[in-house]
Amino acid sequence: MKKKLSYRDKLIELAYIYNVKEIQEYEKRRKNLTTGQIELILKKNKIIIPKDLQTSFLKENFTKPLSRLKSSIADYKEEKIKDKNRLLRRVENYKYDTTRKFNLGLSNIWKLFGNAGLNFLNILPKLGLTVSKFFGDLFTDVFNSIYNQQIDQKSARNVIIGFFVVVGVTTAVIVGFNTYKDYDFTEKKVVIKKPEIKKPEIKKPKVTEKEKIEKKDAKKPDQKIKKKEENKPELRVKRNNVAEVILPDLNLKTETVIQLFKDVDYDLKKVRNDKLVKPIYFTQFPRDLDNLQSVQLKKETFIKIVLPLIVAENEKILDDREKLKILSEKKFTSDLEKQWLRQKLLEYKVKKGDLEELLFRMDVIPVSIALAQAAKESGWGTSRFALEGNAIFGQWTWDGQGIAPLNRDSNKNHKILKFPILRASVKAYKNNLNTHKSYSKFRDKRKQLRNKSKKITGLALTDTLKNYAQTGSEYTKILNQIITQNRLSDFERVRLVNSVKQVELNS
Repeated sequence: MKKKLSYRDKLIELAYIYNVKEIQEYEKRRKNLTTGQIELILKKNKIIIPKDLQTSFLKENFTKPLSRLKSSIADYKEEKIKDKNRLLRRVENYKYDTTRKFNLGLSNIWKLFGNAGLNFLNILPKLGLTVSKFFGDLFTDVFNSIYNQQIDQKSARNVIIGFFVVVGVTTAVIVGFNTYKDYDFTEKKVVIKKPEIKKPEIKKPKVTEKEKIEKKDAKKPDQKIKKKEENKPELRVKRNNVAEVILPDLNLKTETVIQLFKDVDYDLKKVRNDKLVKPIYFTQFPRDLDNLQSVQLKKETFIKIVLPLIVAENEKILDDREKLKILSEKKFTSDLEKQWLRQKLLEYKVKKGDLEELLFRMDVIPVSIALAQAAKESGWGTSRFALEGNAIFGQWTWDGQGIAPLNRDSNKNHKILKFPILRASVKAYKNNLNTHKSYSKFRDKRKQLRNKSKKITGLALTDTLKNYAQTGSEYTKILNQIITQNRLSDFERVRLVNSVKQVELNS
C-alpha cells in the first residue's frame, strides 16, 4: 500500500526531480527546512509548484477542520431541538393533567350537590310526619279546652265544622300528592325494564366465542385455568374490530402451544391461501421449542408465533402513514395532531419537521424479510437471547439493558438488546430499518418500488441489507435461501382477520 506523503515531503520530492542542489545539500546535512523555506527556494529557482499539492495542503489544514466544526455545530443544534421537544412534551402533559384534574374536581362537586339534593328529598317524608304530629297535638289541645270550658254551642259547632274542613282538605292534598308520586314511579319502572327485555336478543355470538375460549382453556390442566373459568375474560372492541388474543407470560410448553393452534384452527396452508392470520400475540417463546424432533414442525410453530406480530406492526405503520398523508394536506392542525406529529418525528428521527422525509421513512418492512431475519438471528426461536430476552433480531446495544454474548472479544463491550415482550422486539427492529443510516439503500429502493407501483417484496430488497451483519453479501444469500426454501414470500400480502371482538387473557 502506497504511503501517503505530506505536503512538505512532496515539495522535497519536487526539488529532487528538478535537481535543486541547495535543498539537497540541506537534506544531506540533516538540517530541517520549514515548508515556507522550501517553497521560497523552489520559487527562487523558478520552479512552479503544482496546484494539486496546494489544494491537498488546504484540505488538510483548513477544509477538514471547518467541516468538523460544522458537524459539531449541527449536532449541538440537534441536541437543542431535542431538549426543546422534551420541554414541549412536558408542557403538553402538564396541561393535560391540569385539565383532567379540573374536570375531576367539577364532577366531584356535581356529585356532592346531587347527594345533597337526594338527602333533602329523603328529609321531606320526615318533615311531613313532624307537621302532621304538630297539627294533631294542636287539635287535641283545642278539643280538650273545648271540653273543659263552657262555650257557646254555635261557636263549638263552627270550630268542629272548621276542623273537619281542614282535615278533609289536608287529606285530599296528601292523597293527590301520593297518587301523582306513584304514577311517576311506575313510569320509571317501565323505562328501566325496556333494555332488560332486549338484552337476551343482542350479541349472541359473544356467548359462543366465550364458550370456545373456555373449552380451549379446559384442555390445559398444567396452567391453573380454573381461575379463568370463574373470572370470564373481558370483551372489548378495538381498532378495526380485530380480535386480539394476547397470551401472557405463562411459561407455556410447546405441546400446549401446538394444541392451542389446533383448537383455534390456525393452519399455515389456510393462511397462505386466504392471506388472513388470526391475531394471537405471544409474549415469549416456549422454552422447550428446541426439543421438537421434527424440524418442519419447529419452523411452522416459530412462524405461527412471529407472523401475527410482524403483520400487526405493519398494519399500524400503514395506519400512521395514511394519517400523516391527511395531516400533511391540512392547512391547520389541532394541538393533539401537532403533538402526534412531534412524536412521530422523534420516533423516526427526522430533523427540522420534514414531513416528506417522515413519509419516506414511515413504511412497511416486507413480511418475508422480517421472518427470515428473525429465524436467522434467533435460531428459529431457540437461541439464548430469544428465550432470556425476547431478542428475535439480535440488535446490539452499548448503554441499554442487554445480554452479553458468551464468545464476545475482550476488547468489545456490546450486548444484545433485551425486551419485555416479543412484540417490542419486532417494533424496535422495524424502527431500526426505517431510521438507521446503514439501511438508507434499503429505504431508497423501497421508495423506488412504491413510486413505480410495484410490490414491495423481500427478495427485491435483501441485497440492501449487507450492513446488518459482518458477513455482508454472504448474509443476504442466507436470507434469500431461507425465504425460498420456506416459501416465506407467500406471507407478503397476509393481513389480520377483521370483524371479530377482542379477547384479552389476563394472567
